Amino acid sequence: MSSSSEGHGAHGRPRTLRERWEAYKNSPFLPATVLVLIVAAAAGLFAGSYTYAMANPTPHRIPAALVTQPEVERGEAFVAGMEKALDASLELHDYPDVADARRALDEQKVFTIVRASDDGVALDVAGASGASVAELIAKAGIEVGDATGVEVTVRDVKPLQKGDPRGLALFYISLAAVIMGFLGAIQLSVHAHGLNPAERIAFTAAYALLGGFAIAAAVDWWLGAVDLPFVQSWLILAFTMFTSGMVFTMFNTLMGRWAMIPTWGVMVLLGNPSSGGAVSWPLLPSALGHIGRWLPPGASVNAQHTAVYYQGHQFVFPYLVLAAWALVSCTVFWVWRHRHPGGRARTPEHAAAAT
Repeated sequence: MSSSSEGHGAHGRPRTLRERWEAYKNSPFLPATVLVLIVAAAAGLFAGSYTYAMANPTPHRIPAALVTQPEVERGEAFVAGMEKALDASLELHDYPDVADARRALDEQKVFTIVRASDDGVALDVAGASGASVAELIAKAGIEVGDATGVEVTVRDVKPLQKGDPRGLALFYISLAAVIMGFLGAIQLSVHAHGLNPAERIAFTAAYALLGGFAIAAAVDWWLGAVDLPFVQSWLILAFTMFTSGMVFTMFNTLMGRWAMIPTWGVMVLLGNPSSGGAVSWPLLPSALGHIGRWLPPGASVNAQHTAVYYQGHQFVFPYLVLAAWALVSCTVFWVWRHRHPGGRARTPEHAAAAT
């Protein structure tokens, strides 16, 4: 009795450091401690990523159309002043006439049009291309005009809708689709653990379709904030939710219970601040401005934005980005489905025959 109690306390608890560590590893306290550290780090990174991207938007590269006919000379002093005011971030593209420049604006190749006339300088901006960029250009234009003695007329030739004067509604509906997309996949893993791979994909598509419809209906029909091209916006939101859900499912297959970490990192910490929804890409830190276009949140915002405001000049690229992420996620999940923590055990055929 004395020999058995040498390594343990009165109640049989381990005394050595090794035994204590083994007991701790097999208890719920280890994952709980890890989660405390992860949540704390994620909170700081979440605040930091959004503050870094949005707190002090700074122009890095703003494509602008300069109409070269008939009197480009009158605008030279104004253009030089604009480049100085915008810290040399104005990227000028020459267009022979207003029609060509306006076409470039509609195709989102440029964010503003500068043209000289007998009355001074006309500065056309497009609020729909980014309220933050349009405001920055308009403010700089008026200040430069006052400083150079040039009469400046600012006109918003593609304004935002009245119900969304800051242009944030499309960002928020895309954000809702992204977050609810992977939250739905998490809930399937918790409450519908026994779904087989094909069933899991089917139910992800089902809640994506219904959820996308609910988001579009709430913003358009119920609140009337934005007049959406309803079917197209609904399908973009559904596509975004499905992609986001399958991204979590992919990481759940590869990393098990820790799948939320890379999902949160890709979709929220990196994807949403760089999406161009709250702050337009020309005002984001240059690296984020490029990365955001290749991530699902940025692709969703871009697709939604062109669907609402640029019906005749839409791009296939954001849809290809969403499709690529969805396809890769589904493929990884399907190929390594045996590693996914969900699914039902199948009864062997010979066992069923024996009964």
